[in-house]
Amino acid sequence: MKNKYMPTALSLYLNYFVHGIGVIILAQNMAQLAQHWHTTAGGVAVVISSLGIGRLLVLLVSGALSDKFGRKPFVLLGIATYLLFFVGIVASPNITIAYIFGILAGIANSFLDSGTYPALMEMFPKAKGTANVIIKAFISAGQFILPLFVSFLIAGNIWYGWSFMICIAILVLNGIFLIIAGKFPVANQLPTDVQADDLTDEKAESKGNLWFDGTLFILYGYISQATFYLVSQWLSQYGQKIAGMGETSSRALISYYSVGSLVCVFVTAALARKAVKEIQFLGVYTLISFLSLLTMYLVPNGLVCSIMSFVVGFSAAGGVMQLGLTVMSTFFPKGKGTITGAFYTAGSIASFTIPLFTGMMASNLANIILFDVFIALAGFVVAVLITIRYYHLFGKEEVEASKGETNLDQSSNS
Repeated sequence: MKNKYMPTALSLYLNYFVHGIGVIILAQNMAQLAQHWHTTAGGVAVVISSLGIGRLLVLLVSGALSDKFGRKPFVLLGIATYLLFFVGIVASPNITIAYIFGILAGIANSFLDSGTYPALMEMFPKAKGTANVIIKAFISAGQFILPLFVSFLIAGNIWYGWSFMICIAILVLNGIFLIIAGKFPVANQLPTDVQADDLTDEKAESKGNLWFDGTLFILYGYISQATFYLVSQWLSQYGQKIAGMGETSSRALISYYSVGSLVCVFVTAALARKAVKEIQFLGVYTLISFLSLLTMYLVPNGLVCSIMSFVVGFSAAGGVMQLGLTVMSTFFPKGKGTITGAFYTAGSIASFTIPLFTGMMASNLANIILFDVFIALAGFVVAVLITIRYYHLFGKEEVEASKGETNLDQSSNS
């Protein structure tokens, strides 16, 4: 996958390391921010919901605009807007101001998504699924490191704002690199250095039904985001208050969760190199998510929560959403920015609504995990329907392709 775009790709991935921190930084500093803003954990959850509003406001439009104006401007807009978020949250005197900066974080994430996902698919047309899933590895790395760093700050009685300052420094340096040296392919242009046979899906007309298949993918975008977003925000609180874990060990649950998601990225990438298709992961991973969350709800103790945190991270946060987007690009191969915007708009609705729902359930954390169990079950049902549709639309092509490969092997051996 090494090519002339690799330095730029690494820079794009680094943005998602910071994004991984940004997704959970409010929840990990919930007690300190609640005190600073003179509110409760429920009030901080409301601010967390504002990230979803920001994504919802611009994602669909920014995705279409990135098809028209290119990927680089939207990546840079994402960096600049994220800088405003990290600075603004620390400076906010109350939840009203913080809510506004939370909206900016959602907008920043939308800009990054609309520029990054299409760019990576264009940089690596023969490894689109792997290129997108690696994003999740960097998100997971950020989510693994932050709880450990926050625990270090708390243990040393050090200002919590340093977790924000480090993100600011990384984004500034990364933005300077992209401005000076970032190289991006022309949006929606077929690469000239790739064999024509490898670009069949790029040239093909859309086979998916816009209303039926499009609705399935929109539902999947919502559910896959909701499943891991909910658990990432409340896992530490659940471990401490329901499973009876200490503060440090309950915070470590997020690190186990992040390690699980990181392991999944490498497992998925290895299997993808062995010709396992993206569609084959969706149903399996969503089923594992459902079973692991159900186990965590039924047996709430420290050991089970620790193990299931890893399993949930592996199955729900290890790139299954990115795989869903890659499968969607097979159904609708033209306008990658537009389908990215549509798919992640559904996820942004989840980012907005899930904290509101769970904020109302904050007095009973067990019910929050039970809520996630039902969401994961719905995700499994939708994944099965997408899989059925995939093999209905593309099954014959895969059989013919496999026959062609078999005939080629036989002729080469004769």
